[in-house]
Amino acid sequence: IRQCREELKAKKIAPAEIAKAIDMSEMHIVTDMQSEEVALAIETLFVDAVESIIRGESFSFAVPSRSAGNQIYISALDQVVLKTNVAERSFVHAKQVRKTALLARVLSLVHEVIRKGIHVTKRDLFYTDVKLFVKQEDSDGVLEDAACMIGCPRNCLHVVAAEKGLVVGRLQFYEDGDLIDCTRMGITGKAIPSTVDKISDISSDAEFILLVEKDAAYNRLAEDRFYNQFPCILITGKGQPDVATRAFLHRVTSELQIPVLAFVDADPYGLKILSVYMSGSKSMSYDAASLTTPDIKWLGLRPSDLDTFDLPDQCRLPMTSKDIEMGKQLIEEAFIQKNPKWCKELNKMLQSKQKAEIQALSAFGFQFVSKVYLPTKLRRGDWI
Repeated sequence: IRQCREELKAKKIAPAEIAKAIDMSEMHIVTDMQSEEVALAIETLFVDAVESIIRGESFSFAVPSRSAGNQIYISALDQVVLKTNVAERSFVHAKQVRKTALLARVLSLVHEVIRKGIHVTKRDLFYTDVKLFVKQEDSDGVLEDAACMIGCPRNCLHVVAAEKGLVVGRLQFYEDGDLIDCTRMGITGKAIPSTVDKISDISSDAEFILLVEKDAAYNRLAEDRFYNQFPCILITGKGQPDVATRAFLHRVTSELQIPVLAFVDADPYGLKILSVYMSGSKSMSYDAASLTTPDIKWLGLRPSDLDTFDLPDQCRLPMTSKDIEMGKQLIEEAFIQKNPKWCKELNKMLQSKQKAEIQALSAFGFQFVSKVYLPTKLRRGDWI
């Protein structure tokens, strides 16, 4: 672990230095903005709209495209980022009028929230005008468009998702002025706050972060106080991670400079979840810089572990046709291709057509994960 940590520090390159080596002119860049800056940007958009209406031209918004065709993977950054294509949303076009109205409404609500100096959830935002939004996925999508158009991360809009992720272990920080000690937050730990920007003074004596896919496995490790056996921080996003968990992991690793070891299911979906942590999701590729954690090590559960630990046949599941298709797609992904050992593991899975969930290790005993499996892997340095 210590060697891994030193290697991480040795190859750490400042984002500015990376940017100098990459042509960023064809990429849409977002940056952290103060509340006053966001409010001013929204006011400018509405002033432009009013002036356009006065000229008799109605109004429109130039929204950066978040479609797959406008995204590119940058290996040096290990991120999926947006290119510079934009789409015009005009109030005079019948096909665009609803989305334009939704965007204008969301911008006005965000401006109100920022001026009041408060935070609201995406659900709160939706319920302010249910008849207009109709479905929350519509207001959620327009919210991402608004952040992308303004050029800031979504958290700068003061609109957050409901808390989902959890953290426990050797970590302390201040949240809006209150000291949080994650070793004293009960068995399940602390809910990861939606407002990561209110966190400060992060400190820890942990050697590494253990990123756990499933909350069941996380709960087992938390109850067994695994972080006292191996000085670490336990984090889970309870499956597909939310924005707050991804932002929190990025923030903690950036400040502590300790390695992240992943404990996910030995199936394509486990790797897909890992890719979101590492390279970002396509829906929020514009905000990848603040939501991604490159160079996460794959500790387990790996396909080779099924034989290494002699997992019983009844605990191995046959891969479905959908699993196989996703596995084939993943093996073509850049974040897999750049790691030959990951390719080898994924090929082994596809050849055997077998998968296994973390819970399968309970066949050896409920505490096998915390008492045998993970200690064995960590002492051997068995991660890739």
